[in-house]
Amino acid sequence: MRECSSEAHKEELASSYCQDCKIYMCNQCEKCHEILFSCHHQYKLNDNKDNNDEIFTGLCEEKNHSSELKFFCKTHNKLCCGECLAKINVNNYGEHKDCDICLIEVIKEEKKNINNLKNMNNLENLKQTIKEFRIKFEDNNKIKEQLKMDIQKTFSKVRVDLSNREDELLEQVDKNFDLFINEDIIKESENLPNKIKTSLEKGKLIDIQCDKVKLNSFIYDCLNIENNIKNIENLNEKIIKGKTVNPMFTFSSEGENQISELIKKFGKIINANFFSAIEFDQKLVMSWLNDRMFYSKLLFRKTRDGSTTKDFHDKCDNKGNTIVFIETTTGYKFGGYTELQWDKSETGKKDNSTFIFSLNKRQKYTARNDNYSIFCSKTRGPNFGNGSNPEICFGNKTLNHGSTYTYSSTTTSFSSTFLTENKLTNEKKWDIKELEVYQIIYI
Repeated sequence: MRECSSEAHKEELASSYCQDCKIYMCNQCEKCHEILFSCHHQYKLNDNKDNNDEIFTGLCEEKNHSSELKFFCKTHNKLCCGECLAKINVNNYGEHKDCDICLIEVIKEEKKNINNLKNMNNLENLKQTIKEFRIKFEDNNKIKEQLKMDIQKTFSKVRVDLSNREDELLEQVDKNFDLFINEDIIKESENLPNKIKTSLEKGKLIDIQCDKVKLNSFIYDCLNIENNIKNIENLNEKIIKGKTVNPMFTFSSEGENQISELIKKFGKIINANFFSAIEFDQKLVMSWLNDRMFYSKLLFRKTRDGSTTKDFHDKCDNKGNTIVFIETTTGYKFGGYTELQWDKSETGKKDNSTFIFSLNKRQKYTARNDNYSIFCSKTRGPNFGNGSNPEICFGNKTLNHGSTYTYSSTTTSFSSTFLTENKLTNEKKWDIKELEVYQIIYI
């Protein structure tokens, strides 16, 4: 409910509304208003209305109109007043002058029927549908966020691998250059002058004191001088080598363009939306559909919808692109795809986009130009191939069993590789465990 428009009574809830003053009034203001402005159009408010509900006054709300709504425009499905019907179209008059108009008394029964019990039930069903849609939306959001996490996890691993490879190459550069000139040689070379000076001084001293010290002490000093001389010579060799040899290393980025292209194409968002009772490699089927983006709708499932050809046609006729999955009781899985319409026309149809496939053998067989791709009949299921010798043929009026015919290069409707394969099932006749038909809707 709204509050009273009066500043003095703004804490009070409004009980009525004045169309002329455009104000809300509490009980106290309403009584005063009735005395002062008895000719105004004043309306009681519905206790069930909230602040956002539109207040219906019974008066036309068009600019410069103030008449009561006594007419109904069938053309615009709208209430209107006399000014709306004026023949002169000025100052917002005459907006409905050329429309199909009747008195509101005439339209009463028609509008009453719209609000009958059936339509109320439909609204209740709509409420349930909206509730289910919201649940579906929330579920989809969870799936979407999980998908994003999977992508981020994969790319994080790729980034770590690239970073590790970068570190390996940088470490290899350090090792290769350090073979010629490294920091240790520089540090040693800084001490070289002192070592030479010390060795020379000790050598002179030994010559002078050789007969004055113990022999073992003399030999020990000689050994130290020899070691210093060797160290100096080794260091000198390293310095000379470092001065004369220029290390020629370079970085080969061979395959950089290929890697860049690979990164651009790395990863795919695949429609894993065949919620099938038959287990199969969905990525394989997506590749047969050229990895095009689509969503699927399950039109028919034998164990759910029935096992007669009538059940199939009731659900699948005139649905456009469809893909059929079949599983036999012996474990063979196969099917077919077509962009032709299924119907009861008793005719064969050609289309190069049609193909059949074996899920067990992971093989696809494309349609040829010279024979029918599918055959439509009210007594048959989704037959693939020509009418007399279809590659996938269902029994008369039943979807419980089917058969595969023997083919020659002239009778088969599909690619020549189909002739060299062991067909779809290795069985001429087969019993059906499950049959599903999906509508494919490309995005």
